[in-house]
Amino acid sequence: MKKKLRAIPIVVCFLLALGCQHKSEKFISEGRIEYSVKVLNGEGNMMAEMIPDKMIFKFKNNKSCATMSAEMGLFSASFIANPETSTNTVCMKLLNKKMVAIQNTFDIERENSEFQCDFIPTDETKIIAGYKCFKVHVKPKNKDQSEFDIYYTKELNFKNPNFANPFNKIDGVLMEYQIKKLAFELRFTATSVVQEDIEDENFTYTSDHKKISNKEMNDIFKDLQ
Repeated sequence: MKKKLRAIPIVVCFLLALGCQHKSEKFISEGRIEYSVKVLNGEGNMMAEMIPDKMIFKFKNNKSCATMSAEMGLFSASFIANPETSTNTVCMKLLNKKMVAIQNTFDIERENSEFQCDFIPTDETKIIAGYKCFKVHVKPKNKDQSEFDIYYTKELNFKNPNFANPFNKIDGVLMEYQIKKLAFELRFTATSVVQEDIEDENFTYTSDHKKISNKEMNDIFKDLQ
C-alpha cells in the first residue's frame, strides 16, 4: 500500500509534464495557418466567384504575411504586417504586373476607422484547428453592417497580431472572423496550424514590384469588383 502511495506523486508529475509538453508544442512563434474563405455576399458577381477559397497566413517573430492566390496565378494579394516598423505592406500580382503599396501608422488607422465597432466578450469557447478559442460578439457602429461573432486564441506565441487590422483590440490570433473588403464580406476560418520554418523573404517584397500609392492600390481593388 505504501509503495502505491509513493507512486502517486510520480504519476501526477508525469501527467503534468505531459500537459506542459503538449502546451509548449502548440505555443509556437513560427509557422503557418491555413484558413478557408467564404464570400458572404456578391452572389452572381464575377469577381466574387474569383475570390480564392483559402488564405495562407505565415508568421515569425511577431511578423505576419497573409496571402490569397487565384487559380493559375492570375491574381494574388499579400498583406505583410510588421509591428517593428508599424507598417502594413500590400503586394499584388495581377497577370504579369507586380505592385506594392506601404501603409504607415496613419494609413492603417485611417483604413481601420472605416470599420468602427464594439467588442463584447462572452464566456463561450470552442476548438478551432486544435486550439481553444474565445468568442467575441462584434457590433458595428454602422447600422448598415450586420453583427457577427469572431473567435481568437491565446495559445500561439504571437504578440500584437492584430495591430494592422480593425480587430486591434483583440489580444490573440484570430481563428474565425469576417471582414469587409470593398464590396465583399469575407468569412475566414482556420482549418490547420502547422509549425514550420518560415523564410524571412516572406516578409518583404522583391525588386520587380512597382511602388504605388495606397490610393492607387485601393483603386485597383475597386476596379476588380
